[in-house]
Amino acid sequence: MKPNRRVIRRPIITERATQLQEMENKFLFEVDRDANKIDIKRAVEALFEVDVVKVNTTAVHGKIKRMGRFVGRRPDWKKAVVTVADGQTIEYFES
Repeated sequence: MKPNRRVIRRPIITERATQLQEMENKFLFEVDRDANKIDIKRAVEALFEVDVVKVNTTAVHGKIKRMGRFVGRRPDWKKAVVTVADGQTIEYFES
């Protein structure tokens, strides 16, 4: 089992993520590629002190990028959509 800080890499803050957060109480995170749903659930509950109802994950493949004649590739990563219990929320930034 990995430490909580190594499972959750960073929150994903996009327009779609904000809509999911406001309408469906879902939060998006970039997570470790080796982490499973149980690890992600435990990490979110420990770090943010909320009750996790559901975790959905998806593997995101890195894009191929070119710079002139050189071809490179962005790394693969994993995204987690975490649904928390009604009435609870996760604050990303302290005011």
